[in-house]
Amino acid sequence: MDYSVGQVAGFASVTVRTLHHYDEIGLLVPSRRSASGHRRYTDPDLDRLQQILFYRELGFPLDQIAALLDDPGTDPRAHLRRQHRLLTERIDRLRKMAAAVENAMEARSMGINLTPEEKFEVFGDFDPEEYAEEVAERWGDTEAYEESRRRSASYTKEDWERIRREADELTRRFLALMDAGEEPGSEAAMDAAEDHRQWISRNHYTCSYEIHTCLGEMYVNDERFTRTIDQAREGLAAYQREAILANAVRHV
Repeated sequence: MDYSVGQVAGFASVTVRTLHHYDEIGLLVPSRRSASGHRRYTDPDLDRLQQILFYRELGFPLDQIAALLDDPGTDPRAHLRRQHRLLTERIDRLRKMAAAVENAMEARSMGINLTPEEKFEVFGDFDPEEYAEEVAERWGDTEAYEESRRRSASYTKEDWERIRREADELTRRFLALMDAGEEPGSEAAMDAAEDHRQWISRNHYTCSYEIHTCLGEMYVNDERFTRTIDQAREGLAAYQREAILANAVRHV
């Protein structure tokens, strides 16, 4: 049984022009011709076309494909073994590429443009992407959320490390105030709260006193915030909340 060039083009999802080109360069010469001179392809021709298209999919140039297929020392089983190996290698590369794309998508979801290694260096065990969906759901329609995403997308590893150092310094200030017995409503504690608000505005989004007091409430009403903040000292979250509220009252 044989097939016309149009039929073969349909079987293989290639163009008639491609088959004509393969014929002209001797890569796939149809075994038969009709009485009127039209190309007719047999089953062995289709097998060869399948081999050609496989190697093309893997990026081989046509001259190399011809050399591979016309090598008299290579039998069909050798082609299958080679194709299996090449396909396995490609699958492995594609998996790695997919993993890299997934990492990039996760990073972009929070606007954090860092590699997994860099994120671990900056954030340690804390994974910002873990809360990406919740953050988007709760604040995705606010200007602060969009502003934070825009800024975060431009930050390098060095920027995040600086932000982390500044945050750690603020934590140490609050702890020192607690050690000194300063009340959260004292001038020193309110000044620390004000610097905390300005740190947010400088690095993440414009933090009004209203937003700042909402954050303070979250520090004690959301046990995840409380647990994280109180890792430095039990009661720190509540102390910061009271200092933030006192500072807001002082200014508003």
